[in-house]
Amino acid sequence: MIKDTRTPGTPGPGTHDPTGGEHLDADAAELAKLGYKQELHRGMSGFSNFAISFSIISILAGCITSYSIALNSGGPSAITIGWALVGVFVLMVALAMAEVCSRYPTAGGLYFWAGRLANKNKRQWAWFVGWFNFLGEVAVTAAIDFGAATTMNAFAALVWDVTPTALSTWLTFIVIIVIHGLLNTFGVNLVALLSNVSAWWHVVGVLIIVAVLWIMPTKHQSFSWTMTTWHNATGFSFAPYVFLMGLLMAQYTYTGYDASAHVSEETKQAATAAPRGIVMSVVISIIGGWILLYTITASIQDGTSNGLDTLLATSTGLPPAQVFLDALNNPTMAKFLLFIVCGAQFFCGMASVTANSRMTYAFSRDNAIPGSHIWSKVNPRSGTPTNSIWVCVALSTVLTVPALFNQTAYLAVTSIAVIGLYIAYVTPVMLRRLNKEFTPGPWSLGRWSGIVGWIAVVWVIFIVILFVLPPVWPISVETFNYSPIAVVLVAILALVLWQAGGKKHFMTREGSEHLTMDADKLLDE
Repeated sequence: MIKDTRTPGTPGPGTHDPTGGEHLDADAAELAKLGYKQELHRGMSGFSNFAISFSIISILAGCITSYSIALNSGGPSAITIGWALVGVFVLMVALAMAEVCSRYPTAGGLYFWAGRLANKNKRQWAWFVGWFNFLGEVAVTAAIDFGAATTMNAFAALVWDVTPTALSTWLTFIVIIVIHGLLNTFGVNLVALLSNVSAWWHVVGVLIIVAVLWIMPTKHQSFSWTMTTWHNATGFSFAPYVFLMGLLMAQYTYTGYDASAHVSEETKQAATAAPRGIVMSVVISIIGGWILLYTITASIQDGTSNGLDTLLATSTGLPPAQVFLDALNNPTMAKFLLFIVCGAQFFCGMASVTANSRMTYAFSRDNAIPGSHIWSKVNPRSGTPTNSIWVCVALSTVLTVPALFNQTAYLAVTSIAVIGLYIAYVTPVMLRRLNKEFTPGPWSLGRWSGIVGWIAVVWVIFIVILFVLPPVWPISVETFNYSPIAVVLVAILALVLWQAGGKKHFMTREGSEHLTMDADKLLDE
């Protein structure tokens, strides 16, 4: 563990000491107004900030690994139309979040926004949003890196004829997440560089896959088939319900763009760069993701209902990988395209550890997590929250242990990922709408703020309901949707911890030496 060797009040890397009469730079000065001193190294450009969120959304990871959800529930129409439809509403959520981020560009992000925007019970709002955000990000990190391990094992099976097992997949996951922990430990400059590489990897990777799938195959499905073909393997007969379940593919992928807020204390000109990173990561993902999904779907060789069922049952475990094999009739090229996907998933996991650790650091400096005094330390050499990086790695690893014994149990544990994050996303957006005294930052929606904000709130309420409904019929132990149970457990955990000590120490000077007296007064009930 890294120990903080600085005396209380000593500024962190890249900061001038205000007690010494030196002038804080603009970002550090704004951060001080929000109640925190600059401790993390502010070395990220606006592009790097965008790249973090874009990497976590990762159209090359999410679209590929979640493809079967929509293929099973609506087919090609749910894939192509669903991606664009969900993208429009997710953009509303991103825009509404970005406006709040511009006013409060802190590593805490969502929970800090909730605490500032709530009219009553400020600390309770911040506490519960923080716990949903914290555990949601831990689960997302686990899901991303375990998905990367699954894809890499599928790649190994194609290239070296290695048979994946539950143990080999889990061990691959351990190697991946440890590497991600190490990369984040070395400093924000390396993370920024790799995030930039990741953004271009995704853009160029999509272009390569799209070009190969349009040039090499001798057959493509028509525009009409790709946009309108219906396929239902859910067991439900009510078409609108089936289509709505298919939207979950897109919604699962459109997560993680709050990362731009969590690295805002490491971003230059954060009040404009962080909100821009949130919005642009979603915009580029909508466009790039649709092009990728349309191309893969149009490359399906057998467009019959039986052909789509066969695709869903592919031995590769990834329908898009089977599309590569069938459409290209060139195993080597198909393996190369899958290699591109593996690389994207690796970068995605690295960015997720970055965002997760920064949120954990911020939540700990406000004394929310047991052992906060350990997780809130900043490495004086690298300017990174090293301890919080490794606690996130450890917790994500714990969440994947059930996958060694029961895949259903693992899915139950990680089901909190998306629903927990979206509850955290929409709460400060709703509170901002109810707070008439909110003063926008330099990045503002202007007269569109109200309509965008309320559309975002209604959409998240809608998709949270979708997340807790059964996706297939009949319902069994293997197909049961465990999301409601996971959400209730998180809420109970947060309530117990609040009563056990959170209400005494969270966001108070006694609990967090980082909070200034002015900020403490603002958050005092």
